[in-house]
This record gives sequence, C-alpha cells and structure tokens, in this order.
Amino acid sequence: MTQAKKQGADADLKSIDALFEQAGLVRSLRAKSGSGALARARANRLDRAGSEELSRPAPAPRIAANGVQWLAVPGWERYPWLWHGFSTRMGGVSRAYCAESAPGELNLGFTGADSREAVIRNRGLLSEAITGNPAIPLVAVRQIHSSLVHCSMATDAPRERPSKGDGQLTAESGFLLAIQTADCIPVLVADRRRRAAGAFHAGWRGTVKRIVECGVGRMRLEFGSRPEDLIAAIGPGIGACCYGVGEEVFSEFESQFLYARDLFREVYSTDEVRSKYPMLFLTQRAPGHSPIGPSLHLDLVEANRRQLLAAGLNPRAIQVVGGCTHCHPELFFSHRASKGHAGRMMAVIGIKP
Repeated sequence: MTQAKKQGADADLKSIDALFEQAGLVRSLRAKSGSGALARARANRLDRAGSEELSRPAPAPRIAANGVQWLAVPGWERYPWLWHGFSTRMGGVSRAYCAESAPGELNLGFTGADSREAVIRNRGLLSEAITGNPAIPLVAVRQIHSSLVHCSMATDAPRERPSKGDGQLTAESGFLLAIQTADCIPVLVADRRRRAAGAFHAGWRGTVKRIVECGVGRMRLEFGSRPEDLIAAIGPGIGACCYGVGEEVFSEFESQFLYARDLFREVYSTDEVRSKYPMLFLTQRAPGHSPIGPSLHLDLVEANRRQLLAAGLNPRAIQVVGGCTHCHPELFFSHRASKGHAGRMMAVIGIKP
C-alpha cells in the first residue's frame, strides 16, 4: 500500500471511530477469541467480590385482596393515572411448580408444564391485583431476545400468536403492557408529561442489542417524549451475585460498550467446606483453567441502568426495585435456580382510562 493510500485509509478509520464514539461504541475492541478478551481484562484486574457482597435484598411484596403478592415501585403512587407492578410467584392457582402441600402459584406464562386455563386465571388475578378489575387485558409479546419494540393496543391482547419482540409502548389507556421474566431483567418506563408507557425484556442478549436504549428512542419518536420527563424502574431479575457467564458474553459486551468492564466481577465461591478445607480442592490444572476459583459474573441490572442514563434519564428518575430471582426462589421464579423447570412472572404497566 502506498503512503497516500495508507493515509487515506487511516483518515477513513478515524471518521468511522468518531461515528462509533458518538453511539457509545468502539471499533475492534473484540479479540480474535473470547479467551483473549477475557485474559486482557483479567490482566487489567476486574473487580473481585464475594457473592454475598453483590446480593440485593428482596423488597416486601404487597398482598392484594385476591391473595396475589406483587411489587410496586416506591414513589410511583404519586402518578394516579399510571398502573404498574412486578409480579412474584406468590398467589394464583397453578400447581405445576410447587410442592403438593403448598398453595397455588402465580405462573403467568403459557409453559409446557402448566395448563392454559390456570395461566389465564392467573393473568386475571394479576390484572385484578394491579387495577382492581380482572377484565383489564394484558398485552404480551413473543419474546426473542431482540431489540424489537412494538406500539401496542388493547386489541392486541386476544391474539393467539402475539407479535415477536422484547419491548412494547403505548399512549392508549385501558390495558396493561406485559413482559415475562424468570431471571431476565424487566424494565418499565413512563412519560410523566405525555402519559405514555413502555415495558422491556432485557436478558443479556437483549441488553447487548440495547433494547432499553432502543425503547426510549422509540418513545421519543412515537410520542415526542423528552428524557427529562421519563421515569424508569428496573424490576427483580438474576443479580450479579448469582449470574455467572462465559467468556463469550464478556466479549460481546466488550465489543459494544466502553464501560463493559464496569459490568463484570470476578466472584469467589463462599462455600464453607472449600473455605475450611482448601487443600481438598487443589488441582493440577493451570491457573484460570480450573473450575475452582473466581467465576465471571455479569451485573445486568447495572447494565440496563447505564442504558437508561445513556438515553438521557436523570439518575434520580431511575429506581432499582431489587431482589435476585436466583437468591429468593421462595418469592420469584428462576430459570437457573430450578434448572429450567420454572414458571414466568410479569412486569406490567398501563394508563388508566
């Protein structure tokens, strides 16, 4: 390559880097292999912690007259036009995921283990707990770990096969937007001035694809929402205390976010037996290749809080409701804690007629 061509190529790359920086991205951060990216990060010392240091306490749920236990966002009661809530597994009529002697549970997903009739009944109970009326429809989407966001209406509720996506918006009243979770992070957003609402499902793949940032952007486009008028709540999901991930997840985040290293921790096991008898667990494998020792954990709650900040929300307008679904299986459904045999919770938000 001639000197002139090289200078031209360098100039092109600088202009591309400038565009990436405006979007919060960095070109060529990803290593050729995930292990190389993680090795670099560990050489720069990711923060280390014990799982108990990262655990967030679960809030006390409200108990509705029909027995449904759900979580409200502190302070949002000052908006009398707004319905909202995060369900737990407590209350309801499902028998698929509880012990024989236990009362029924509030599974809200059409899972293979539960009956459709029980789930429909549970959804009515949740609507009644949140709105006072079991006939208020829930509008859900077929979640695919994407950045797709839909504008939804009450007429979308009866669909046998709902639209694919991981976010919903509305400025219409009389129904609830619903997002299903069983470890992933639910995020609710409301526009105090325009009286619009959004609900977003953020697993790690959706978070990498910026589902929450995309959702706030769509609210600005569809409703003229201003970031300073928005309030947001991050609901219960798997916490950094329990969310161990692989090197490929680290690599994906590092390729997309300048602050990626702030979202990961090296977490050491607090197993009492290992702490008391460490010699029993020695191996001949090279450091970093043994299953014993620190594991890589991702803070999905913080990742989505950072996206809300990047979208322009005031830090004081963002609330983390708290509660790790993996740490509190008595209160929440957890896909990981139950090894895949789990019901589904819902985060709901709507505008009163």
